[in-house]
Amino acid sequence: MIAVEGATKSYASGPVVDGVDLTLADAGITAIIGPNGAGKSTLLSMIARLLPLDAGRITVDGLDVSTTKTDVLAKRLSILRQENALTARLTVRDLVSFGRYPHSKGRPTAVDLAVVERTLAYLDLTELDGRFLDELSGGQRQRAFIAMVLAQDTEYVLLDEPLNNLDLKHAAEIMRLLRRAADDLGKRVVLVLHDINFAAHYADRILAMKDGRVAAYGTPDEIVTSDVLGDVYEMDIAVDVIGGKRVALYYG
Repeated sequence: MIAVEGATKSYASGPVVDGVDLTLADAGITAIIGPNGAGKSTLLSMIARLLPLDAGRITVDGLDVSTTKTDVLAKRLSILRQENALTARLTVRDLVSFGRYPHSKGRPTAVDLAVVERTLAYLDLTELDGRFLDELSGGQRQRAFIAMVLAQDTEYVLLDEPLNNLDLKHAAEIMRLLRRAADDLGKRVVLVLHDINFAAHYADRILAMKDGRVAAYGTPDEIVTSDVLGDVYEMDIAVDVIGGKRVALYYG
């Protein structure tokens, strides 16, 4: 369970995350949505200890993220940042192998190598394992980064805008992949999304943020409504049901 208690982060312009209280206990996928500047990525970075808290406390299965040793936390929680700039020229296999570092400390065992092989196969990357990252398409590269995170073999997987710069085909492919990982591997996936409809279709729970606070938290049926979305985004948003899934219509 990820427990957020009074989490606050401020800059000169004011609070970006403002006293958030939240419990993320459900298995499956939790999508964080909201307008720009709502505090989505900041909250995710605080959970992953990429940013220090100014106030409050965050725990993962009872472990305080501010004080727990890095190698202990890295075996429970992994994160894929929004920007993944690498200066080294790496192959897909090299990248995925990095995910085992918390376990291997740079000295991979037979178990580590087996996990890498299994992860490459699971994400259909085996035939690309010798390719350099800069030789891949955007969708293939993102799959490789997600493979690195999955190879870390943590229960909690955090992803900051994993669909950024992907076209619709590859964005849907990534969401199907994450849905499968949550279902098959028991991963608890928490990700920041800008597309409401991807959240509605693939997530089990949706956290809507506004002005650094939790505006609403619940199932897609509870969150993807005209009233809730209209309040969060401050615009008229119609909602329809297509194929049993809620669809937000906000282009009118």
